[in-house]
Amino acid sequence: MADAGGGCCSLRLPDDSLFLGLDCSTQSLKATVLDASLGIVAADSVHFDSDLPHYGTHGGVRRDPAERGRIVSPPLMWAEALDLLLARLRPRADLRRVAAVSGSAQQHGSVYWARGAAAALAALDPARSLAPQLAAAFAAPESPVWMDSSTAAQCREVEAAMGGALRLASLTGCRAHERCTGPQIRKMHQTRPQVYDATERVSLVSSFMASLLVGGYACIDETDGAGMNIMDIATRQLREDALQATAPNLKGRIGKLAPAHAVAGKIAPYFVQRFQFASSCLVIQWSGDNPNSLAGLTLSNPGDLAISLGTSDTVFGVTESPEPTLEGNIFPNPVDPKTYMVLLCYKNGSLTREDLRNRYAEGSWDMFNRLLEETALLNGGKLGFYYKEHEILPPLPVGFHRYIVKNLSSGSLDQMVEEEVDEFDPPSEVRAIIEGQFLSMRGHAEQCGLPVPPKRIIATGGASSNPIILKIMASIFGCPVYTSQRSDSASLGAALRAAHGWLCNQQDEFVPFSCVYSGRIDRTSLSMKLAVPFGDCKRDTELLNNYTLLVRKRLEIEQKLIERFGR
Repeated sequence: MADAGGGCCSLRLPDDSLFLGLDCSTQSLKATVLDASLGIVAADSVHFDSDLPHYGTHGGVRRDPAERGRIVSPPLMWAEALDLLLARLRPRADLRRVAAVSGSAQQHGSVYWARGAAAALAALDPARSLAPQLAAAFAAPESPVWMDSSTAAQCREVEAAMGGALRLASLTGCRAHERCTGPQIRKMHQTRPQVYDATERVSLVSSFMASLLVGGYACIDETDGAGMNIMDIATRQLREDALQATAPNLKGRIGKLAPAHAVAGKIAPYFVQRFQFASSCLVIQWSGDNPNSLAGLTLSNPGDLAISLGTSDTVFGVTESPEPTLEGNIFPNPVDPKTYMVLLCYKNGSLTREDLRNRYAEGSWDMFNRLLEETALLNGGKLGFYYKEHEILPPLPVGFHRYIVKNLSSGSLDQMVEEEVDEFDPPSEVRAIIEGQFLSMRGHAEQCGLPVPPKRIIATGGASSNPIILKIMASIFGCPVYTSQRSDSASLGAALRAAHGWLCNQQDEFVPFSCVYSGRIDRTSLSMKLAVPFGDCKRDTELLNNYTLLVRKRLEIEQKLIERFGR
């Protein structure tokens, strides 16, 4: 048996067991398989655009040319990706040994099951793949995803019905953002009532994928459910007033909520017969990608921050006493029912960085890094606001805005003035996108009560492999930056949560998440590597003070942009 270590030494995972974590992100479906010692046995992925081109997605989504801001994905694509990924994984990992599987999914997407879909899920034929069997199972063939920004009117309606944006945030964990599932459902009811009337069940992407695995409707987990604007963040139950403010007869379509560590069910016969899973394999509740990243990074101490640099950029930390604001999101901690995670989400992440790379660095990350190194820290006061997509934080439409801040060396915000310009030279553009994103993260993290400077930052996501970018992060936040050995922390976190859910089920009660990994981190892929140290020398302190001034100036300019262009 594998000893969990510490105070959990009596709780053990069977030596021959495997734990499967899946991550249905915006652009791909990934898998990580861990053994009982938390070593990685296998990993693989399916990229939606290249592996499943017949769905016509770009970056994993479809953009509606007839309706600005409407961005969707076909749920059949996710189902077909699951079949394909398990087929690829099967020769590399003995799926008969998988004791439990859990998953992560992009947050806020909504799936609309048609009447009779539950029966179709329960009668899946292992001789045929999933997609053709589920082709008629959806009231809407496309799911609005987190990138969708077409629900502004519904957001304002929900907030007004609930007593205002701040009251809604205090009750449900966040104001009504356009990506939130509640406004998506309200829009579906208002603009496509025939679809809503034909809907038997509404799933999130996470509970949709869990439903495939159990062959029936899986519950929405409480952590991912907090992003819907209909769950009470204190009681973790659906709120009747919020349901009524969203759409009629919604409660039955949502179903019950469940803790993230709970068992959704045993794996369906389809997967037992088609891929040789054991019939005893447990499916642990799926959750959102950011909560799973928190689990994968074993982030547990107040004072630690995680920054995920992916399709969306996110900043999150753990707190016992969250303070609702109009900016951040509060979720139950998926691995600790006594605490919460605070999340800041930016829609303009890797795709916007790639756009600037293509414009100013000939599509080359090597050139991008050279341009970064050619420019000085603070970028001569050049501040850039780059929104390739309608941004969430701050709420601004598509557009690029550039300013040169003068008198930064004065050390006084009152003496600093900005001048708007049309463009920068290429090196300055490249530094402005990177510095601008981190300046915004730091400023809004402070406003939400997260500690700045933090004790440390754990960086994850694709761009966390870029040491030049991480060096800038350390300078702006004023702390050391660590990276995990694996950038796909969401699928790793899902595999850890599978093991955790298995242990909780064995004990018939919640057990601390640390029982899964305590005493073994240094010998596994969970160990963190110091990527960029941060000193306390005079030069570093002066630089941090100047970045502090630049953060305040950026927030000041940001507010002016909201007054000019905000929705």
